[in-house]
Amino acid sequence: MITKYQRVNALYPNIMVLKCAAEIIQEGGVVAFPTETVYGLGADGFNEDALEKIFIAKGRPMDNPLILHIASSREIVDVASYISARAKKAITAFWPGPLTLVLPKNPQVPDQVSAGLSTVAVRMPAHPIALKLIKLARVPVAAPSANLSGRPSPTTGFHVLKDLKGKIDMIVDGGPCRWGIESTVVDFTDEIPTILRPGAVTREMLESVVGQVIYDPGLKNKQVVPKSPGVKYLHYAPRGDMYLIQGDNSQLIVAKLKELIQSYKGNGKRVALIATNEIIGMIDDLKLDFNLDYIGNLGSKYEQELIASRVYHLLRNCDRFNIDIILTEGLSEEGLGAAIMNRLLKASGNKVIKA
Repeated sequence: MITKYQRVNALYPNIMVLKCAAEIIQEGGVVAFPTETVYGLGADGFNEDALEKIFIAKGRPMDNPLILHIASSREIVDVASYISARAKKAITAFWPGPLTLVLPKNPQVPDQVSAGLSTVAVRMPAHPIALKLIKLARVPVAAPSANLSGRPSPTTGFHVLKDLKGKIDMIVDGGPCRWGIESTVVDFTDEIPTILRPGAVTREMLESVVGQVIYDPGLKNKQVVPKSPGVKYLHYAPRGDMYLIQGDNSQLIVAKLKELIQSYKGNGKRVALIATNEIIGMIDDLKLDFNLDYIGNLGSKYEQELIASRVYHLLRNCDRFNIDIILTEGLSEEGLGAAIMNRLLKASGNKVIKA
């Protein structure tokens, strides 16, 4: 398959390019496009054959539900059979934006979208290219992240090209994504909304609008089955072995990092460090003394939005440099940190080293 690749200005998108992409979706094809979170891999949400192409291109398990993307909150009635009062408040406050709602499914939504569940996940992205493309396609667009299943999600068009060239019909490259991590997913089918996947819309933000919100126990407790089927799989993972170094004392974290770097380098491994400005600044002469093969700077620990936007890019860089061992600083789980740590833990397979 030849994959069309078109660069588009994010603020003033070329309408002819988007019309071409919309026609591909209408004809049952698959198009990658930018959103404010990560790049999505889009197909007609009501076309079963087109939906199957998403799973094939990504190598995605069939029991991992897809998110339907719409261009107007009015279109939600096409995919959901009931919207609770709390859900309506969340829509008013956070749409368009990085919030996905899980709601009772409209019967016309194919089982491939919901993985056979009675619910559907839906969101309205806050990106001019995504919104215009969905509007032109005139259908809800099913769009998981545009990467090979299990790999770090794509935050640039080049990332998509690297993973899916020759596997999909078209890539619309609108430049880097703002948030760099996937949307918050919240189940609104119970009385108390439940966060199934943390994201840029934090628990605190949600509670200020809809009242009490809880986390799915399966996010933290390995003995509890996650409510969302997709989170049971390895996600966001680089090729190298990744470890999170966690602790309350920066000096102890630095000491542990030095110990691990020396040990792995002594065994001939290619080693990367992904950490904040603060930790990197405490380890003198990283290249000279430790001969690190890659250093990924997350930015300051106080700039959570910057960290979120860099995480997947830095993990993909580790693959570029053929890194064997990735040592990553554990971060605070306050605010947006809950989403960042969720992605880091999933990427590492929950391999944590205490300092």
